[in-house]
Amino acid sequence: MRTLALCLILVMGTSEALDCQFVDGSLKQVDAGLGLVFGVNDAGAVFMRFGNKWVPMEGNLKHVTVGPAGLWGVSEDFHIFKMVAGKWERVEGLLKQIDAGGDQLIGGVNNESAGFCLNQQGAALALGGGAHVPWVSIADDLVYYSCGPQSCWGVTSKNAVLVRKEVTPNKCQGLGWEPVPDSPMVLVEVGSDGIVFGINGTGEVFRRAGITESNPSGSQWTHQYVCGNMRHATYDLGVLWLITMDQKIVSCIL
Repeated sequence: MRTLALCLILVMGTSEALDCQFVDGSLKQVDAGLGLVFGVNDAGAVFMRFGNKWVPMEGNLKHVTVGPAGLWGVSEDFHIFKMVAGKWERVEGLLKQIDAGGDQLIGGVNNESAGFCLNQQGAALALGGGAHVPWVSIADDLVYYSCGPQSCWGVTSKNAVLVRKEVTPNKCQGLGWEPVPDSPMVLVEVGSDGIVFGINGTGEVFRRAGITESNPSGSQWTHQYVCGNMRHATYDLGVLWLITMDQKIVSCIL
């Protein structure tokens, strides 16, 4: 791996510099959870990180996610898949983005910016074969949705950030939205330990500070300084994975 070239900045206020390195390969999206890292490239090929290599897997996807509910993905034509016994099995429904980072529940957004979730029981029973899957509607204006162990975060088409309150494995819809004021983002990702990262419209990376059980939306965004502009982020076990605008892979140790 190559260390990112240092950029001359004055780090002050709510900014902090990260220890980052380039990782060999090229991906358009990456997701980390349970100590595992998966990604897809521009051609839809799926990869798993094994040691210091990307190992190709079967399937052709546009978005992949791993978490307590398993390994899931969606294809270019919005079909949903779950990895079952080493094979991708089709799941009823259509989504363009999916997230398995919640407490054994699934969330996602379809091509019409509608948000949906799947309770723990439904996620466990989604084994392919055309079985009915009880997706629950949660919003009608979402472009991205991500869940962690305590909360789920969404981004609207106008880049507003929202937190889904009191989400549980058996009530994935929770009790409604709590807006996060003055937080324009194009993507928000929740790590497996509840740490939240966001990317704004110019590709800058931020970490949400002050998140507690009583204050799930936190207190402020802390700028995470890395050289270059990013298009995707995911976090697990102390490592922040980033994808640059030109699909280079970056890992940062927190």
